[in-house]
Amino acid sequence: MARPTTKEQLIEFSEENFTKLFALINSMTEKEQETIFSFEDRDRNIRDVLVHLFEWHQLLLNWVNSNQAGNKMDFLPKPYNWKTYPQMNIAFWEKHQKTPLKEAIQLLKQSHSDVMKLINTFSNEELFTKKYFSWTGTTTLGSSCVSATSSHYDWAIKKIKKHKKYLSEN
Repeated sequence: MARPTTKEQLIEFSEENFTKLFALINSMTEKEQETIFSFEDRDRNIRDVLVHLFEWHQLLLNWVNSNQAGNKMDFLPKPYNWKTYPQMNIAFWEKHQKTPLKEAIQLLKQSHSDVMKLINTFSNEELFTKKYFSWTGTTTLGSSCVSATSSHYDWAIKKIKKHKKYLSEN
């Protein structure tokens, strides 16, 4: 799937991939959904993948809402930056080790809804014009939205498909 370059595509691709993600998860038994992935990775099960998506939604929501309210804030919280964000992802993973899968699903569904509502408040121009907002730096707000939604959902789908394929072969 191509990377969205318009508000319409962003909404369409995000909803489409979100639906695909849950169709994939729902095609699995509860036991398969809870099974640890066979491959070495930070995210060791479906819950880990879903809370990762949830936490990145929170980053986007906090960043946009804070900056829109006049409180300058970077996308990544301190002390993280684009060179150290893998450590942030590990912190997210650690934070959610006691989060049950059902709760992870609820958290993600709610945050997806919140992000989609937020996206809908912006025009195509606001989303996809470089430097439209001073706080987006050299990129577009839409690019950050794509990264937190449609592209990230695609990443999750690939991980879970790999898990499901392994389960079917063994």
